[in-house]
Amino acid sequence: MASLTMASFALRLPPSSSRAPRGSVRLAPPNAAATSSLKLSSVRRISGFPSLQSRGVAAVSPLARSPRPLTVVSAKGYKMKTHKASAKRFRVTGRGKIVRRRAGKQHLLAKKNTKRKLRLSKLHPVSRSDYDNVIGALPYLKVNRLAK
Repeated sequence: MASLTMASFALRLPPSSSRAPRGSVRLAPPNAAATSSLKLSSVRRISGFPSLQSRGVAAVSPLARSPRPLTVVSAKGYKMKTHKASAKRFRVTGRGKIVRRRAGKQHLLAKKNTKRKLRLSKLHPVSRSDYDNVIGALPYLKVNRLAK
């Protein structure tokens, strides 16, 4: 298990002179800065762990527990990569179906009749048995798996 720490910093700004050069920022006097100091705190809630704001810093201190090796816990998963060759071959229709082109319309077109070439030009829906393969290659494709 990882030991988490919470840090809080107070930033106090130095007093400024009464005559400030052009282009500079005029700051508040030191007693006003003491009452309204800028506090920066870094608290991040990681899913799976209870909130650390309700506890004090001493309760989360690494000295309270026995020393253990640091385990890195990631809040987000790995960003999947799109298979670019598949992205050029598949499209999604308005209803969420995956469509592809038919093979056989690249060359030797003189021996194919017009009706056959027209049929090969149209988009064809991907078979349901291939959906898992296509979605695995294109993880961010907006697909309706229930489309018929």
